[in-house]
Amino acid sequence: METDELCFMSISEASWLISRKKLSPTELLKAHLNRIEKTNGKLNAFVTLMSQEALEAARFAESEIQKGKHRGPLQGIPIALKDLFNTKGVRTAAGSLLRKNFVPETDSTVTQRLKEAGAVITGKLQMDELAMGSTSVNPHDGPARNPWNLERITGGSSGGSAAAVAARLCMGAMGSDTGGSIRVPATFCGIVGLKPTFGLVSRFGVLPVSWSLDTVGPMTRTVRDAALILNAIAGYDQKDNLTSSKPIKDFTDTLDQGVKGIRIGVLHEDLSSVIEPEIGEIFMKVIDVFQDLGACVDDASISLVERREFPSVIMLAEYADVHLEAYRSHASKIGNQARVPIEDGLLISGVDYVRSHRKWIQFNRDFAKVWDRFDVLIGPTERITAPTIEDASNFNGDESRFPPLSSLVKLFNTTGSSSLTVPCGFTSMGMPVGLQVVAPSFKDSLALRVAQAYENVTKWYIRLPPIN
Repeated sequence: METDELCFMSISEASWLISRKKLSPTELLKAHLNRIEKTNGKLNAFVTLMSQEALEAARFAESEIQKGKHRGPLQGIPIALKDLFNTKGVRTAAGSLLRKNFVPETDSTVTQRLKEAGAVITGKLQMDELAMGSTSVNPHDGPARNPWNLERITGGSSGGSAAAVAARLCMGAMGSDTGGSIRVPATFCGIVGLKPTFGLVSRFGVLPVSWSLDTVGPMTRTVRDAALILNAIAGYDQKDNLTSSKPIKDFTDTLDQGVKGIRIGVLHEDLSSVIEPEIGEIFMKVIDVFQDLGACVDDASISLVERREFPSVIMLAEYADVHLEAYRSHASKIGNQARVPIEDGLLISGVDYVRSHRKWIQFNRDFAKVWDRFDVLIGPTERITAPTIEDASNFNGDESRFPPLSSLVKLFNTTGSSSLTVPCGFTSMGMPVGLQVVAPSFKDSLALRVAQAYENVTKWYIRLPPIN
């Protein structure tokens, strides 16, 4: 098999070969390191490459397998991390000058669990500064570039993660999502991005944006690969007191059960909002696919386009709290995109913050009624395909030219629901389009199952970006 071909496999395919000693973890890693060396200069996806640590981990995985010790499907698999997941002894800068010399003394819980599962951590990935943004146009590290078109953004703030997975620089990556930061870059780059149920995965050792809204999850090329990573990282963590103690089941168990009889609600507001015409056309074909598969499809209306201020109040107040001391002592080192939200958050009163939480509780009670009618919800993940880096950098607030990113996904950070995006087609310009699948909290297996059913019959994940 050619070196690059090793990088084009899914995690499940590579895992099968590794477990049967038909593929060496070291060989697999070296193929990815070679591809990173050849391609990363064009993409700006990796900001820190952990070559030596990764080689040691790959050799250790290989040694364990030779001795008959099998840890599971992630053993020997190259996975990278958004650069806000702490990595013991390796800089975790979060795209900021404030943290350019920060070297954690411990791993994040997710980092630790991936290592325990035998994954090979290959490096740290580019992001919006302090995870505040939706473009991954970073003022210090430069923009992450979309492998489908290098002049276009990846989306953010997990932009480096999306670019690296889509360009086959790693087999999976970790991102974080406070208001769409996994799902937007995943759809712009044509991959799977999973925002798990709030509380399903520990955030310990991950730089926060908002304690009340933050989630972390996998970004992969296939739905099955996302489920495999979720198996390794999900579960209660005493270091994060907001993680759930619910028992964790294998998220791959029901993947192939299909959608016959599943009640699917089509998010009516998504389609009636201003979206690119080709996205609407592609999504109508998605509906046809689910109907052909035997799902019960009907319109769902949950007032997505209604403006709600309370999530922004909560996020900005908590974001300001996270960075207050750094802002007071080193405000000049923080780029505008990250600094202005801190300043906005500092203007929010305690009364407004408390009132926002009360509105949030009532909103979630009202929203929960949607699950009386539907098992899952679907809609386009984004209104537009990835805009150019120039347009994103020069955005002046004209929403007719550059609609707000994340507007179709951030609701589900507010509800805490499981939400993922899966590729559902390409425009005539060759840019990816994503399908969002939403399930009730702690029914992540159902969201994965529905997405898997769609992926099985469409196989958009097979298409490769033109970068080489």
